[in-house]
Amino acid sequence: MTPFRFPRPDEAASIMGVINLSPESFYQASLCATVEQSLRAAEKMVEEGADILDVGAESSRPGSAPISAREELRRLLPVVTKLAEVISIPISVDTYKPAVAREVLNAGASIINDITGLQKFSDMAKVIAEFRAAVILMHMQGTPPTMQDNPQYADVLDEVAEFLKRSITTAVSAGIDANKIAVDPGIGFGKTDSHNLLILKNLQRLTELGKPILLGISRKSLIGNILNVSVGERLEGSLAAAVCGIIHGASIIRTHDVQATRAAVKVAESIMNEKG
Repeated sequence: MTPFRFPRPDEAASIMGVINLSPESFYQASLCATVEQSLRAAEKMVEEGADILDVGAESSRPGSAPISAREELRRLLPVVTKLAEVISIPISVDTYKPAVAREVLNAGASIINDITGLQKFSDMAKVIAEFRAAVILMHMQGTPPTMQDNPQYADVLDEVAEFLKRSITTAVSAGIDANKIAVDPGIGFGKTDSHNLLILKNLQRLTELGKPILLGISRKSLIGNILNVSVGERLEGSLAAAVCGIIHGASIIRTHDVQATRAAVKVAESIMNEKG
């Protein structure tokens, strides 16, 4: 495998496919209950054009309760170990626990996707640096069990940007390669629909941070609320949001639907890159 790096602004966006190991997930149709199911899902996503796989075992949907590091590793390690053996693209693991990060990086993962932006556990940045791994720094106000209990901001864009600046400083200070850092504004994490829409409309402001922007909007409640549809009917809305994200500066799209997202992004980029 070639050394991992995030896409530059002048390159095609990366598509990150979601491998969901959490029975508590908001999107049950994406659940992979066994190693074999995870491998089949991963192989399908690679065939469909995924550039990165993001494996998660703890649900972070609004109202969800945390699980222990032991349980998280019970779900993660067999899958990450198998995928690292047979999958050619980088493996990201969605975790905020240093003990979990250490084990999955040792098992072959090369990216940690931290929903707390390295601001919950001080050791996390050190672990990532030790393995010379990459990191995705996400903004979240509060914690998953309570984050949607009346979230408020004086200025959501400024506060998200300041939070992510602190996270970047923490990462670089710990020795994480500055070229292996991406940021995520955290759509749906401690934000109202209005907050989320403002971020999406003004996403380009976050390019001032100088890091690739990951956008995770796939099938989220914002889409359901706009269209008044269930999670299984949110594909078209998710694609529209992904295209808007690409237009406004996103470099990585995290999705449950790789093939459709890859096609939508390719068309958007072709239009954007046409000369004249």
